[in-house]
Amino acid sequence: MSNVSFKPNEDRVLVEPAPVEEKTASGIIIPDTAKEKPQQGTVVAVGPGKDDAPVTVKVGDSVLYGKYSGTEFTLEGKEYLIMRNSDIFGTI
Repeated sequence: MSNVSFKPNEDRVLVEPAPVEEKTASGIIIPDTAKEKPQQGTVVAVGPGKDDAPVTVKVGDSVLYGKYSGTEFTLEGKEYLIMRNSDIFGTI
């Protein structure tokens, strides 16, 4: 879990995506062009929520989200996703 100096606004959540799989279970190396974007990650920061939309996850939760959810950006040299709480399907 990362300590980041970023505080999301409202019902937004900062997620550190899980690493991309480099090999299949049988050991075949996956080329860059065929790698799937991860659909799970770890919550590293949460906003305070809104009156009608409270944040339902907490820092440290492992979450599952949609394939194209969130906005990717780099913060302090690491890749993160910022997304609304409603883009998260649930905790793992």
